[in-house]
Amino acid sequence: MTRHDSTGPTIDLNADLGEGFGRWHLTDDDALLTVVTSANVACGFHAGDPATMRRVCDLAAARGVAIGAQVGYRDLAGFGRRAMDVPHAELAAEVAYQIGALDLFARAAGSRVSYVKPHGALYNRVVHDARQAAAVVEGITLAGSPLPVLGLPGSRIHDAARAAGLPTVAEAFADRAYTAEGTLVPRGERGAVVTDPDTVVLRSLSLARDHAITSRDGQRVEVRARSLCLHGDTDDAQHLARRVRDALTAAGLTLERFA
Repeated sequence: MTRHDSTGPTIDLNADLGEGFGRWHLTDDDALLTVVTSANVACGFHAGDPATMRRVCDLAAARGVAIGAQVGYRDLAGFGRRAMDVPHAELAAEVAYQIGALDLFARAAGSRVSYVKPHGALYNRVVHDARQAAAVVEGITLAGSPLPVLGLPGSRIHDAARAAGLPTVAEAFADRAYTAEGTLVPRGERGAVVTDPDTVVLRSLSLARDHAITSRDGQRVEVRARSLCLHGDTDDAQHLARRVRDALTAAGLTLERFA
């Protein structure tokens, strides 16, 4: 499946951060913020709370890391990974609410929300669902700034974003399995998450240099991405992210935020 988003000799490395709640912490935000160039910060609906959001924004701003609003379904119990049917107006309002909350803390830290990325079930839904994609884009517009939308290339949300005049940024996943159509294998299926560190590093290089990945059935899939995502909730995520970053720079790529 051919993708149409292009990239150059620079690459962004993003990770999901702030995915704790109260005394429960899932990601090593401090360590990951020394490696990544963009931080997808949970905005309190699938994970995150005000104190965590403020702390991550403070750290990201101090280190020059771009702050992105990782918006999701209102699903703390399911970590935003459960399918939901949310009415258009409600979803748009909730997306705007999440962006606004995070932007308050980002601006207090001397930065701002620089982009938006859906999370979990919402991310996968807006790859195919034009109506939910339109609701997310309406929420971004309602929040008041023409923020770039980070997502899977060829997705419905990128179509909706472009129609609304919003920039789009294509991303790829070094630690997720792909279908032959260029979409992510659902998490509920065996092998959906790639856990071997050496394999993740090799896949990162393939995506960044060759703009391609091998699908789970062995087919070559073209994926031209400006940003690579590594999940912050994987085992030893910070060390894996460092290995990926070191491999990319050794291969001659420049790690640079896109926003």
